[in-house]
Amino acid sequence: MAEYTQALRDVRPTKDYLVAIDSDGCVFDTMGIKQRECFCPWTVGCFGLQPVAEAARECRVFADLFSKTRGANRHKTLKRILSELLPNHPMVKQRGFKVPQLPHYFAWVDDPKSVLSNDGLKKAIAEAKDPQAKKELEQALDWSKKVNQAVTDIVRGIPPFPYVRECLEKIQPVADVIVVSATPGEALVREWQEHDIAKYVAVIAGQEMGTKAQHLEYAAKDRYAKDHVLMIGDAPGDLKAARANNALFYPVVPGKETESWKRLHDEAFDRFIKGKYAGEYEQKLIAEFNSCLPEKPPWEK
Repeated sequence: MAEYTQALRDVRPTKDYLVAIDSDGCVFDTMGIKQRECFCPWTVGCFGLQPVAEAARECRVFADLFSKTRGANRHKTLKRILSELLPNHPMVKQRGFKVPQLPHYFAWVDDPKSVLSNDGLKKAIAEAKDPQAKKELEQALDWSKKVNQAVTDIVRGIPPFPYVRECLEKIQPVADVIVVSATPGEALVREWQEHDIAKYVAVIAGQEMGTKAQHLEYAAKDRYAKDHVLMIGDAPGDLKAARANNALFYPVVPGKETESWKRLHDEAFDRFIKGKYAGEYEQKLIAEFNSCLPEKPPWEK
């Protein structure tokens, strides 16, 4: 993975502060269309879920839009759907449908050494000695490729949320800026360039460069002073990545994205630069954020 992460490792501070920003659902309102029109159809098609397609869609939308796993790597979310959410869905139980289980693929997803990307899958396939393991990994790769193609074909022309551009214009003169995301890098670069905001960031880091926590580590470790690194994100995984690197966190609250970016522009970023962000102010924002994403799906309540 070293060759993929070199751009992050080569980041050298040009300012006293670093701001890391997630992309899907945070900068762009793309998560809904990607999940419903790209991920859902191919999850049903590639894993034989046609008899319970409606339940599969509910699980997909809940897992990646309206739960604590919002915005997680696609492979972690797929494993959660197939191994946990879908088998417990009322429709699946009523119809006696057996959700396909992929133990070798699940083991690859859970292995901390795995790079959860298409290239990581290709490497695992090449190294697989068990025919069943090879088959499961190839099935997952086929699914991931089809999702990527669907995203390329369907997701375009979606501008950043209101106040994103104004925030970037305010942040970039006083802080180094990077994009950290679980989305494939090719899609990230296309979206940021399409709307002429790539010029505000030093590096656009996608899933090929590791996890968001690793992105922050590679770019920030031992390079910025305490409380001088801020992660902007819309998912619990973004908060976790920030905490893993002793970074501050600014939440873009799902459903309140415009208000969140306006608050960052008008108030929160100034507090960050002035050293008045950490503590009570940050805790209040995170409490509001945590309250909007449940752990359990509505059909389990």
